[in-house]
Amino acid sequence: MLLVVLVGLCLSTSANTNKLNKADKTTWVDPFIGTGGDGHTFPGAVVPFGMVQLSPDTAALSRGIDPQHDIYKHCAGYHYDDHTIIGFSHTHFSGTGHSDLGDLLIMPGTGTVFTKPGTEEDPDSGYRSRFSHDREQASPGYYMVELDDYNIKAELTTTTRTGLHKYTFNGEEDAHVLLDLTSSIYNFKNKVIWSDVRVIDNQTLLAYRSTNGWAKHREMYFAIKFSRPFDRIELINEDNARYRCNGCLDNDRDKKPSTIVNDAIQFTAGKDIKVVAHFDQAKKTPLLVKVGLSAVSRSNALENLTDELPDWDFDRVRADAKQLWQDKLSVIDAEGTSAEKRQLYTSLYHALQAPSVYQDVNGEYRGVDGEIHQTTDFEHYTLFSLWDTYRALHPLLTYVAPERVSDMIQSMLAHYQQSYDGMLPIWSFQAHETWTMIGYHAVSVIADAYLKGIRDFDHDLALKAMLETANNAKYDAIPEYVKYGYVPMDKLSESVSITLEYAYDDFTIARYAEALGNKKVADEFYRRALSYKNVFDPSVGFMRGKNSKGVWNPEFDPEEAKLMGPFTEGNSYQYTFYVPHDAQELVKLIGGDKAFEQRLDTLFEKELSPEKIKEHEDIAGLIGQYAHGNEPSHHIAYMYNDAGKPWRTQERIRQIMDTLSSDKPDGLAGNDDVGQMSAWYIFSAMGFYPVAPGSLSYSIGAPQLPKISMNLANNKTFTVKAKELSKSNKYVKSVKLNGKTLKRSYLTHNDIQQGGVLEFQMTDKPNKHWGTALEHRPPSMSR
Repeated sequence: MLLVVLVGLCLSTSANTNKLNKADKTTWVDPFIGTGGDGHTFPGAVVPFGMVQLSPDTAALSRGIDPQHDIYKHCAGYHYDDHTIIGFSHTHFSGTGHSDLGDLLIMPGTGTVFTKPGTEEDPDSGYRSRFSHDREQASPGYYMVELDDYNIKAELTTTTRTGLHKYTFNGEEDAHVLLDLTSSIYNFKNKVIWSDVRVIDNQTLLAYRSTNGWAKHREMYFAIKFSRPFDRIELINEDNARYRCNGCLDNDRDKKPSTIVNDAIQFTAGKDIKVVAHFDQAKKTPLLVKVGLSAVSRSNALENLTDELPDWDFDRVRADAKQLWQDKLSVIDAEGTSAEKRQLYTSLYHALQAPSVYQDVNGEYRGVDGEIHQTTDFEHYTLFSLWDTYRALHPLLTYVAPERVSDMIQSMLAHYQQSYDGMLPIWSFQAHETWTMIGYHAVSVIADAYLKGIRDFDHDLALKAMLETANNAKYDAIPEYVKYGYVPMDKLSESVSITLEYAYDDFTIARYAEALGNKKVADEFYRRALSYKNVFDPSVGFMRGKNSKGVWNPEFDPEEAKLMGPFTEGNSYQYTFYVPHDAQELVKLIGGDKAFEQRLDTLFEKELSPEKIKEHEDIAGLIGQYAHGNEPSHHIAYMYNDAGKPWRTQERIRQIMDTLSSDKPDGLAGNDDVGQMSAWYIFSAMGFYPVAPGSLSYSIGAPQLPKISMNLANNKTFTVKAKELSKSNKYVKSVKLNGKTLKRSYLTHNDIQQGGVLEFQMTDKPNKHWGTALEHRPPSMSR
């Protein structure tokens, strides 16, 4: 069993700022990249790993086209194709293929007050406003847009737990600010279970809402302050027309309507609450609105607001947010064209947004059990899109943000301890497990970090959590998987994909247990890691479903990606290559080097009929049947290395980069998936990729920029140079690591962590001798 040996450790300290290039990296970030097409990113303001993502929403569900498709386009609340804005809400996902959030929409206006957004076809029917990209700007920590219908300049910035709005009213009409507690992202219908709002004084409001969306009964509290007193305020309860304007303080409200109502109290509650604060003569000075969020309580929301936004200095807060981004983006120094640097630094920007902080300044947070918990020795994080992010995002964070990784793992362990089901997170956010996607990939994240030396968490608890998760009888046919060595297709849909992903996860458990010296557990899970063989049908040469009696799927079609069929968001052509931990054995199963190369070529070159994938929106960014827009394909281009054909990997990486990536709003081939697509780009631009996190090896491709350096947390720098790189020079002629010839087609974690220089000599002709020998190929579990 050949496995990479750990020699050096990742240090979970901040990056060496003395070594960082002080040039302004934020100028290379374009938050609009990914907001078009199916990238599903948002352009608004956020700080690294911030709990608040303050961004415009352009939801356009009234177009009269397929509402399911239209709502899919608006997973981030905003889409670049839209021409109206309904307001600015404080929580957003970046790049997901399903969605929720959009908490506390705020929209400034003038003139007539509307309480409904209206339609995109007729913006004048509601409070939404037309806008133009010509009068819209975004940069790290800042967003600005001119609201054409109101002649208002809106600016946004954030801290970790708060959002700050600045509205400049340029018209002559009196102004108002609408707060819509019903507005949500992915909102087929009103998701509000309950909400309330209370006026504390003529500048301060406290609000609450609970929603039933992707997360069930998700709670959020808000503290809202205006920079100057409002002249009038309306608390509009559209649940109850009789008390529609409780607390309006107008002259017509001088009679008590019943013995159970007190209109003098400025409070209302219900499922359809709007607030309108009126400001006369608003043109005099800009109006600022600051909002603190908490999942725990109103008082915590107010404390977060007071602690992080004690004053009204918008420019200072914006500058602080920019500096936070400059510090984090400076972990990478790059040389290349403007377009290349925009793609690289925007990818890093997207990769440093999640998992996000989910804890108040006093250490309190809401756990997955619904209870309030207190942390004292770690910062609590949420948003674990693990089916996506275990592949490249979490491995990347061990280099670019290692000081955060242990806290993220401790957050996952807290999830396990609080879970009524005794599970590590699967796809969780904001105190809720969604059970979305497959596998138990938290184990990969934990193992990869531990093996790299990031170990500030309870190791025994982590192993216990891994084992209980991997043997949990309640989850996705695990008892059948253990009994048969595969998930039978008559027991659960997506059975083949589940089996393959369980097998990889089991490999990482084995690696972790082995590192802890627990040979018994390691041996058991190395055996389980071979379960992929049980769904490989040698008669057809593909991974194939079979039932509990061992009968192969009689309706097998390797090209078909059927919704809730044997595969997850993919087909057998794609998933047959999902044996990242034991690729050399997979090469043998398929028939050896030549047959394996031919199968890869078929994947990339055989066109996929739209009929075969029509049930899946996520299968996008196609080159043949390779789907770069979805995660199961992300490692496949690197597998030519496993057949001793690294020059073919070099061809494919350039092909993907040239055809499926750009620095335009539609520059992502599919959902960014909470930074996974961005992490793929960063690794691939550097010339290597973590095909099997937890193996401590990286399969070498070819660098796409002439020079990239990572400034590591241990005060060392790892630099990749690509000499004579050009459009035609896409092949690797030779490689040197710290001046010594490198014959293998992979790097180790230790190679990176020790710092130094990886130098590629590029050429226009493939080198068919480098990296071909078996001992020079990436390591594999069975070799």
